Amino acid sequence: QEWKNTFATWDPQDFCNISEVVLPMDTYWSPRIFILERVNGQNSNLDYLAIMHNGSFYSTQPFQATLTCGLMILKFPFDTQTCNLSIACFLYPVTDLVMKTRRTPAEMMKDSQSYFLTDGEWKFTNLTINEYIEEMDNGKFSVVTFMISMKRRPTLYILNLILPTCALYLLDMAVLFGPSSLEEKINFQIAIILGSSMLAVILNNILPTSSNKPPIIGT
Repeated sequence: QEWKNTFATWDPQDFCNISEVVLPMDTYWSPRIFILERVNGQNSNLDYLAIMHNGSFYSTQPFQATLTCGLMILKFPFDTQTCNLSIACFLYPVTDLVMKTRRTPAEMMKDSQSYFLTDGEWKFTNLTINEYIEEMDNGKFSVVTFMISMKRRPTLYILNLILPTCALYLLDMAVLFGPSSLEEKINFQIAIILGSSMLAVILNNILPTSSNKPPIIGT
């Protein structure tokens, strides 16, 4: 966060060339920012802010948060999800406080990719920023929304899900049209049914649940 307080200025030459001081957060006023999609999280203990001699305030508070996100899993595991992270301060109307982003989406995406896990299940693909005014019953408030797009890496699901399923269907067709006797075909079909049942249990644990459209691969 960065803001300016014209009442907190001084001349560094009058104070031993001190141009910056670090003080606790409760020393001066600071905006209280809320994440609209947050359901759980852990705040940082770094409750300090830096004050420059020209009245500029800087505050960095890293924290871990769990957010809600509506998933579109129709194309699972080849899906791309977009989740929003909206920050606002509903204590002050837009006439008193307006939030702006200092950096461009490309700059923020570059920094975010350096902290994002490169070998995880998700690949960070895009970041867009939307600054707007939210009109509510008690006034208008400034809101900044970060739209984060992530693409799922499907390799694990292809090896553990798609290939075994295709193998079962191919085996089923081979047994059905093969030269085996009826008794052997029945035994093979029973084995395939048992294998399909076990795979269905695995699918139930792997496939994400959704109240909208179920994944094509699970239907």
